[in-house]
Amino acid sequence: MRTLAGWCVRHRRLVVILWLVVLVASLTLVKSVGTAYTNSFSFPNTQSSDAIKLLQAAAPKQSGDIEQIVYATSGGAKVTDPAIEQKITTMIAKVEALPHVAPVVSPYSPESAHDINPTKTVAFITVTLDQQFSGLTQPEGKKFVATATAPAGHDLRIAVTGQLAELSNKQSFGGTLPGVILALAVLLLIFGSIFAALLPLISALFALGTAIGIIGTLSHVLKMPVFSPELVLLIGLGVGVDYALFIVTRHRQGLVAGRDVEDSIVNAVNTSGRAVLFAGIIVCIALLGMFALGVSFLYGLAVAAAIGVLLTMIAALTLLPALLGFIGTKVMSRKQKTNLAENGPRIVGADGKGFWPKWADRVQRRPAISAAVALMVIVVLALPFFSLRLGSADQGSDPVGTTTRTAYDMLAKGFGPGFNGPLELVSVVSTPAAKNTIATVADDVRKQPGVASVAPPIFLPSKTGSDADVAFINVYPTTSPQAAATTNLVYHLRDDTIPQAVGHSGVNVLVGGDTAIFVDFAKVLSAKLPLFIALVVLLSFILLSIVFRSLVIPLTGAAMNLLSIGAAFGILVAVFQWGYAGSLIGVDQTVPIESFLPVMLFAIVFGLSMDYQVFLVSRMHEEYLKSGDNRVAVRNGLAATGKTVTAAALIMILVFGSFILGGQLVIKEFGIGLAGGILVDAVFIRMAVVPSVMMMLGKWNWWFPSWLDRALPKVAVESESVASKSTGAEPGSVHEPELV
Repeated sequence: MRTLAGWCVRHRRLVVILWLVVLVASLTLVKSVGTAYTNSFSFPNTQSSDAIKLLQAAAPKQSGDIEQIVYATSGGAKVTDPAIEQKITTMIAKVEALPHVAPVVSPYSPESAHDINPTKTVAFITVTLDQQFSGLTQPEGKKFVATATAPAGHDLRIAVTGQLAELSNKQSFGGTLPGVILALAVLLLIFGSIFAALLPLISALFALGTAIGIIGTLSHVLKMPVFSPELVLLIGLGVGVDYALFIVTRHRQGLVAGRDVEDSIVNAVNTSGRAVLFAGIIVCIALLGMFALGVSFLYGLAVAAAIGVLLTMIAALTLLPALLGFIGTKVMSRKQKTNLAENGPRIVGADGKGFWPKWADRVQRRPAISAAVALMVIVVLALPFFSLRLGSADQGSDPVGTTTRTAYDMLAKGFGPGFNGPLELVSVVSTPAAKNTIATVADDVRKQPGVASVAPPIFLPSKTGSDADVAFINVYPTTSPQAAATTNLVYHLRDDTIPQAVGHSGVNVLVGGDTAIFVDFAKVLSAKLPLFIALVVLLSFILLSIVFRSLVIPLTGAAMNLLSIGAAFGILVAVFQWGYAGSLIGVDQTVPIESFLPVMLFAIVFGLSMDYQVFLVSRMHEEYLKSGDNRVAVRNGLAATGKTVTAAALIMILVFGSFILGGQLVIKEFGIGLAGGILVDAVFIRMAVVPSVMMMLGKWNWWFPSWLDRALPKVAVESESVASKSTGAEPGSVHEPELV
């Protein structure tokens, strides 16, 4: 690390030029090739995926995504008026001419008369594509929506609902600028120097600009969700500023202690920079651990987020030292410069004054009370977690004004909320008896509570050359796609109604459709979540054991991280499922927690929590190597890092919280969950529970079997004492960074 930092400082012009070249090249490339973000859900051995495969094999033209073009009239006009019918008929012909669109049945034909509501003010057109939305792109979605809505006028509203239409919604990055402004304000308050405040942001934004270009280009190769760029900005801005913050404060600390500029930068990277390196590696491990789930939807998301974290970490270790070399002592505040000139070098925090040394003394005196109070708060926040319901928010939760939200509202008003997410019954029929069985299934399903209506069965001739047909039935629930009652209906039809209706006929009827896909998605992820958690915890445990030569500290860290994640989910449930304060962030209805959110949130919060664990315990480890006294080490480590860790957490909380200003519900969930998790982790766990537990455990914190010590490689976050030996400085001449 010393070699890398020294090279970056001495060749700072080259380093900045290289970063500029990489940034411009990545953004230019993505601008030239465009992006291909898509929400791809693919998981085998479920009824919804089997239904898709059956349609793809037997009736490929009817096997793809289903969109609904919804139109409504106003001012006394009816959808059956000749002028309206002419506009819609012309529009249908243009839609049919688009790529991937199967023949469309007009709502004015006899077989689709039920697609017009009784008052004849709302109607919908079902458009079937020849492939799933996972293979379609955002430009295709925009073209489809533009073609469908072209005839709209003052007396005719047209909107589109469906997964392809979702791609056409404008992606909001509303939280980025407020997040940058808030981070800058906090940095100015902390540092008292515009140069010191700007450097962490410059470093983070260089890295994130490059990351956005790279992942946009990679979206052509690896399927990435449409909200990937916003998620990368959310995570990368928070961790990037934090990583740079620790290095800049360590460097300022070195200047106050009398080091020259280059030596101070090298020492900062060699100490705090090592902590940044290990913390970033842990975050990337947690994110890439999602590959163990075997769910392709998460692969692109994991890679995108990991690229963002990796680049912010690299920028903090290379670009930031170069920038620090350019500005020299201007990184110090005027007060620091004056104090250094008048009083000479000093060791920040050595006098024991301030809130955090006093707080550390309280924890040292009464560790059990500190831990108990903090744990009570965490438990209260985590209690709603036990009411967690996974699912997928339907398009009724999309931002007002988007085509999907408009179509959802029109369809719900004209027909009922269940028409926004019809279930699809799919089966192969090869005999007249099988067709009779399908008719029986349709009749029995129609009688079930929670079913609004069932469309007549459609028999599609197979394209495989066999005599079998494919039966296709649309079932419209009475409740919205995101409702718990709709999920229960899916399981009821699969487990009870359909098996009883088919009896021993041998006919296999599958329940598919978008709503069933999300039900299966939640079930698959819930089943695999324990494996994922165990894998991430195990890998981080091994890495921290190697770093700190301890078994107790990694175990304590993992347990504490699970507490902070539980609190984060508790806050999510309270806000989004129970509706507490939801209106304050633009959520006008209660929704389930997105199925993939537990996986993503666990990976991110676990990784970020380990960041603070590394920064906090590395200082305690350094003190323990000096004194050999656990209580002194824990007390001094907390006193030295408390202000830095909480200030870094504050920046991250403000950045994450600012993203609730964005329009997408899933980003609001990420923002609230991450901000809540970091708040609990940094304030209650790292500043109270962890030091209290370490106080009570005593020397057991640092117990490590000798045979394991010999077997594992020696890799550590280098302590100041080690750095001092290599530089000739007096041990302890520079403390772990404290914000001054």
